[in-house]
Amino acid sequence: MTTTFTGNVVRDPELKFLNSGTEAVKFTVAVNKKWKDRNGQEQEQTSYFDCSALGTIAANIANTLRKGDRVFVSGSLEQRSWDTDDGQKRSTIELKVEACGPDLRWATATISKTGASPKVADKRGASSFGEDDPF
Repeated sequence: MTTTFTGNVVRDPELKFLNSGTEAVKFTVAVNKKWKDRNGQEQEQTSYFDCSALGTIAANIANTLRKGDRVFVSGSLEQRSWDTDDGQKRSTIELKVEACGPDLRWATATISKTGASPKVADKRGASSFGEDDPF
């Protein structure tokens, strides 16, 4: 099942590389919901969604998105579980991004096509990681 939502990028995307050289990116999107309650008072709720992507789209996201950008993201929700160093079980639900782009309601964009494998121009010092869990 595909899920799509629109929100703001919370911090610059974090780019890493798998041992195979495949790009992996992680970022968080904040989605604000506003409504009026029964008394006419405005209410607001913010939800944060962890997003990740692999391959060409990961490189494009890392080269394009920055903190504060208004974007749409679309993909599948997946639950991931792990044990902490002190033995506690943790889990999270992430959006595995299949499509991403600017919200043109609030900004303009210039489209520039990349080749099959864009060169990553990341100046933040991406690092290499194993295949299992780059984050």
